[in-house]
Amino acid sequence: MKRKIIKIDPEKCIGCEICVNTCHEGAIGMKDGKAVLLRDDYCDGLGDCLPVCPTDAISFEEREALPYDEEAVNANMNAKENTNQPQKLACGCPGSNAKTLERKATTPVAATTIPAESQLMQWPVQIKLVPVNAPYFDGANLLIAADCTAYAYADFHNKFIRNRITLIGCPKLDEGDYSEKLTEILKHNNINSVTVVRMEVPCCGGIANAVKTALQNCGKLIQWQIVTISTDGQIIEN
Repeated sequence: MKRKIIKIDPEKCIGCEICVNTCHEGAIGMKDGKAVLLRDDYCDGLGDCLPVCPTDAISFEEREALPYDEEAVNANMNAKENTNQPQKLACGCPGSNAKTLERKATTPVAATTIPAESQLMQWPVQIKLVPVNAPYFDGANLLIAADCTAYAYADFHNKFIRNRITLIGCPKLDEGDYSEKLTEILKHNNINSVTVVRMEVPCCGGIANAVKTALQNCGKLIQWQIVTISTDGQIIEN
């Protein structure tokens, strides 16, 4: 089948192994001091490895490749665990690792307190559903956020949604790539700025990569930033 898959440029690769450690599917390994794609069927095509490469040696290409085989990835991870090699999550996504977050007990808000107001300025919000052209895009400061960020960060509406047009998505669960849709939005509208809010988990790299591609392909210079939220709800990168 023809699908999107990573490509590693050996001329740019410096052998730092960061991508090897980032790839939770075990698709990347080292050969002769360079990172290489070991197996097509281990690569899910989300590109978690792209943003961590310090030399931009990794890119996407569309070519004939075996389909992603989650069962084979799981078996490979289990085999590594049984041989005392570094453990990786069988699901391939740290965001699905079950854990409990310890929180201090808080006093309920008094009934007389004015409830917080939503700061959402438009509808729809899903990247897949939003139209390419809409009046609210004119002069907009755009927020492109991973689904989970609004649940993880307590003051998300005031910190990020306020005075911005909001688009959300999940590169792990949604079909296809956001970059083409985002490119058209940026190209055909007067966008002032783009703020990307993602979770710290590697699979969220897909939404950041899509925005970077759209910014490169839209033919405009637009101010942008990426904010990373930890799984316990803290801003860890801005």
